[in-house]
Amino acid sequence: MTAPARNLDPLIVELRALLGERLSTSEAVRRQHGKDESFHDLAAPDAVAFATSTEDVAAVVRVCARHKVPVIAYGTGTSLEGHVQALHGGVCIDLTQMNAILEVNNEDLDCRVQPGVTRKQLNNHLRDSGLFFPIDPGADASLGGMAATRASGTNAVRYGTMRENVLGLTVVLADGRVIRTGGRARKSAAGYDLTRLFVGSEGTLGIITEIQLRLYGIPESIASAVCSFATLEGAVRTVTQTIQMGIPVARIELLDEFQMDAINRYSDLSYPVQPTLFFEFHGSENGVREQAEMVGEIAAEFGGGDFQWATRQEDRNRLWQARHDAYYASLALRPGCKGWATDVCVPISRMTECLLETRKDIDESGLLAPIVSHAGDGNFHLVFIVDPENQEEMARAGAVNERMVTRALAAGGTCTGEHGIGYGKLEFLKAEHGEAVSVMRQIKTALDPDNIMNPGKVL
Repeated sequence: MTAPARNLDPLIVELRALLGERLSTSEAVRRQHGKDESFHDLAAPDAVAFATSTEDVAAVVRVCARHKVPVIAYGTGTSLEGHVQALHGGVCIDLTQMNAILEVNNEDLDCRVQPGVTRKQLNNHLRDSGLFFPIDPGADASLGGMAATRASGTNAVRYGTMRENVLGLTVVLADGRVIRTGGRARKSAAGYDLTRLFVGSEGTLGIITEIQLRLYGIPESIASAVCSFATLEGAVRTVTQTIQMGIPVARIELLDEFQMDAINRYSDLSYPVQPTLFFEFHGSENGVREQAEMVGEIAAEFGGGDFQWATRQEDRNRLWQARHDAYYASLALRPGCKGWATDVCVPISRMTECLLETRKDIDESGLLAPIVSHAGDGNFHLVFIVDPENQEEMARAGAVNERMVTRALAAGGTCTGEHGIGYGKLEFLKAEHGEAVSVMRQIKTALDPDNIMNPGKVL
């Protein structure tokens, strides 16, 4: 993908005067910053600015605004819908050096971090405090990127998503102004909720440079379990009944037999190659025991086998690392091919029909596409293992993806539960939100009249 030609020499001169060696125009660095984890084509920026402070970001944005040059924020590059590709060229602002944990308020259960801090880094820092941050999208993503894409993941069924766990933000706007939204108070009725506006905006309205986050106490007892099922339907119905009964599980992850085969091979495991649920229970020892007993009874009713338990931290970590490696495990099923990851989210009552119809559609298409689901909140993912050079295969994958999204929308769901829109799912936004998209455009125009903030994404 090639950006339109323009003379950026004056811009580069100004930025180099600001940043010195922290501005790079080398091809290798630009290519590194023009691609995420998805199958979408590389689209490199014209330059990469390595920021170390909010002031750096604001200064770079002001220069770009004056020249009307696009600005793209970059964290760890783990997004899946083309969020970081520089579709119109411009300057990528790399935030990885802004990785300081600025404050932890143990008594108030909150902290303030820079955007380059990753979720693992934060939890390692918190380990001795008895606190943790629960949002776990799988990849060791940056917290700035997680806020910008409204990430969630395996713990969302109990702890919510980034939307519920971001208390406030520092944001650099398209004209270089710096604003602070929200705060440390647990509730406020003062003015518009700008925090929620920027959470999930994917860098199209501003660049997040600080995040105030909600923290939680580490539970007294944590236990993980794996349960295999004779049928995919039995596994899904176990999930829906568990949620409908109000059992407060922390995680329920569903992997179909194709995904189980992949993680067995990739992570050297020996689970049955059957639809499988991964559970995690948090609470007191008695509470965890009661939750597990109740879920075990439900699973048995729907054809589940015995639970295989992991209570030691190292065993739990190995189990969940295998789950988090599901994407790479899937890619290993067909070496040399790419992964087209996609997701939808539906009301829990419609989960069974939507997921089973999607699995049937995949099978009839002849495609290889393992399914994994954050089943406790109705969100499921699949990854097409495809050859991007095979146009017929890509067309089949696109058709299955479109039918899956259409099915989810008809069930009252969304075209993406957590991957975001980027530019990979632009075509579905209008179908989901209708006239509300025009309001989104008005907000975008008001905050970014020259369309320099990550142009070509979301809208």
